[in-house]
Amino acid sequence: MDILVTNNPLVKAKYQGEARVDFVDTDLLGVLVYVRNLIHKGHRLLTHPLSGSVKPNETFYKTVLITDISSKLDLQSVTIIEECVLTAQKFPPKDISEKHLHDMQIVDFSLIS
Repeated sequence: MDILVTNNPLVKAKYQGEARVDFVDTDLLGVLVYVRNLIHKGHRLLTHPLSGSVKPNETFYKTVLITDISSKLDLQSVTIIEECVLTAQKFPPKDISEKHLHDMQIVDFSLIS
């Protein structure tokens, strides 16, 4: 079973029980670092960590699908996740109002669905 790594409560509520969900209580950069650590252990990316046209500093929520099975290191996955972490670091998070958080959850949920 593949792994959904997310900080999005909507994704957790929908898919927990149907799939393995690693819910990490952190920001977008924290999710990317968590995924990066799993990639370095041999997991492989199944979705692009910066999918959609949402800039890393314009959303708080991120869901990434990776393989469940650890195997040999996938260099393409390593390259992609490392570039995504660097990109997210270049764009410090904007101050996001509480009223927009649910909208951001819906966007991330739609992208992964």
